Amino acid sequence: MKVHIYKRLMAMQASRRGILKGAAGAGALALGATSGLGALARRASAQGNLRAEILKIPGVGMGSPTDADWQRVGELCLDGTRATVEEGEFEGVQLTFMGLNNQNLHNFLFRGFLKPWEAYTGARIEWIDLAQADYNARLQQSIATETVDFDIIEMGAPFEGDVCGKGLASEMPDWVRDLIEMDDYVDYLKAPVGTWDGKTYRISVDGDCHNFNFRTDYFENEELAQAWRDEGHEGEWAVPTTWQKVQEVTKFLKGKNDPFGGPAYGYLDAPKSWGGFGFYFLASRASAYAKHPDDPAWLFDPDTMKPRVNNEAWVRAIQDVLDVLDAQPPDQINADPNTTAFQQFLAGTGSMVSWWGDVGSNARTSDSSIVGDVIGFSVLPGSDDVWNHASGEWETLPDGPNVAPNMAYIGWGVYVMARVDSDEKKKKAAWSAAAHLGGKDLSLWCAAYPSGFQPYRKSHFNIPEWVEAGYEEAFIENYLASEADSYNHPNAAIEPRIPGIFQYYSVAEDELAKIFAGQYASAQEGADKIAEAWERITDQIGRESQIELYKASLGV
Repeated sequence: MKVHIYKRLMAMQASRRGILKGAAGAGALALGATSGLGALARRASAQGNLRAEILKIPGVGMGSPTDADWQRVGELCLDGTRATVEEGEFEGVQLTFMGLNNQNLHNFLFRGFLKPWEAYTGARIEWIDLAQADYNARLQQSIATETVDFDIIEMGAPFEGDVCGKGLASEMPDWVRDLIEMDDYVDYLKAPVGTWDGKTYRISVDGDCHNFNFRTDYFENEELAQAWRDEGHEGEWAVPTTWQKVQEVTKFLKGKNDPFGGPAYGYLDAPKSWGGFGFYFLASRASAYAKHPDDPAWLFDPDTMKPRVNNEAWVRAIQDVLDVLDAQPPDQINADPNTTAFQQFLAGTGSMVSWWGDVGSNARTSDSSIVGDVIGFSVLPGSDDVWNHASGEWETLPDGPNVAPNMAYIGWGVYVMARVDSDEKKKKAAWSAAAHLGGKDLSLWCAAYPSGFQPYRKSHFNIPEWVEAGYEEAFIENYLASEADSYNHPNAAIEPRIPGIFQYYSVAEDELAKIFAGQYASAQEGADKIAEAWERITDQIGRESQIELYKASLGV
């Protein structure tokens, strides 16, 4: 780490530790007795607006939230449970919850949020914590061997074909639907997302898309601007709005200095496999090339399920990565997405990265971030031209670059397994726990602080609430606009909810690793290997059924 950045980070953390020490001490006192905490929370809620109150925990700029903060937020948001469950009603119920431990978020927050729920209801929860790279394999093993050993799961919508389509999930009761206020979801997360065969199974806790994160200090730097002009580049030195410019800027920055000091870097790719989830990062490079405004499909041909992953658009995206690996940090080929976001970009290395909304929510609320004052956001870059599958040619659109935000993963949700359905008490307990995690007010806190989840409800886009919490208005307007503009874009690249989708993604990652390591003669050869593997997966699952489900997921 650069010495001056290290000193700056240590100074920030030292200041925050003093604040957190006091906050944690107060939290520990409040948590000394559950009944005392409950009384405290109810008095606090009566004194002011609950949403404003929880957004002050611990406060923007006060450092990373602690377990005491998670428990306090969980207790303050417990009114929905109190309205639907008697105190101690689930005494003796034991539940098992499977989810992520990614970046010490996800399950770790859920533990804190649910401790007050456990204390009130009497139920107890055992936890299965999975690294992101291990998630798909663990879930698929449970499905294939018919050994589902969990009652509740944190899961993304792409897996609904594998889980809900096989009858493994419990249908959502009406009282849960009312309690979580599903009408507040952004439109792209409403049915058919979360449903299968007309039945609802999912409580959303996240809404996913990839947006574009960039360092404003790079693009406001006069020395870099002068060097850009001196080298004869076309256009002004500015944040790239197309992938063509991203490539040009990344190559230009090689050998130059970062405004913080040390070497400058452009775009940060994540070439290392990540349990299938890393494929999204190539897809975010490819979507503007591959998703034509007149065609809802971009991964497969909807009439045949013939893969498009080896067409000219995808090959260009793969070649883009190959062309700039030598301009990225040393050993970037071994960087997974966690590395690019949390160990590199937020820690001051690199000028551009595509990621889920976690980068924005961490920028000013995490001890690990030093770029909070110099970060900006937008939808993913577009492309000067787009591949037209129907004509088999590159096409330049009359209204300018093609933009196609990648709706990567459609967000995490909480699902209850059908194995609880035979026990009404356990079933109600499982759904009550899930509803607590997906509550409207608690969800706002998760969107505003490091949680692993980004804004996904219409009510999350109320700027004054964020400003009152301590966010600078210009910052939060920019961040939320990048999310909303992606969700609502007419040419958004939609994730297909089809069985086996992560089998496709995982085998693609395996082949991409070989491509980036130079084991194939060309990007085209490697892409052809991916397409061949995808064809085998489709035939194994059943081509006709996959065609039907793929068309349904695209709305055609």
